[in-house]
Amino acid sequence: MNRFILGLLVVSAAMLGAAAAQAKTCEGVTFPDSVQAASATLKLNGLGLRKATFLKVKVYVGALYLPRASKDADAILKANASKRLVLHFVRDVGGDDLSKGWDEGFENNAGSALDALKPRIAAFKAMMTDVKKGDTLSLQHKPGAGVEVAVKGAAKGSIEGDDFARVLFAIWLGARPPNDDLKSGLLGGECS
Repeated sequence: MNRFILGLLVVSAAMLGAAAAQAKTCEGVTFPDSVQAASATLKLNGLGLRKATFLKVKVYVGALYLPRASKDADAILKANASKRLVLHFVRDVGGDDLSKGWDEGFENNAGSALDALKPRIAAFKAMMTDVKKGDTLSLQHKPGAGVEVAVKGAAKGSIEGDDFARVLFAIWLGARPPNDDLKSGLLGGECS
């Protein structure tokens, strides 16, 4: 009986070690290697660190989950497939600062679609609140339905349209991301 228990402990320890090896960490924040999205399993594509201002203040660690790993930002944005972006804040950020960040991100990446998206952008921004260090923001694209938004683990609602989802994810993967290292990390590069 003791050998059986010892064997179980060894197998359990090995399984825990394997699970820990699959998770990835950046700035002390650990993300699982996969997440469940409805009936699909999404794999961690990469982690990126958002730095703000010329002082490079660390704001959040972003984790991008996709059905299949990809380093091609354009292909990810064009694919009408499930994807999830999780932002784990490493500092407190006020709602007004979040709103300014969203405005800048949409203006930098929406192009000619900006005017048509303004009502949905306003609805999206209305879901935001102040965030504290350790809080998360989750954006889940569901093809045909749009984007489900969760703030601090609480579902806030959905924003309709795959067009909105493409522009929203372009904030991080488009031509003008908040910082290049963030985009590079989300596409599988180093989180720095």
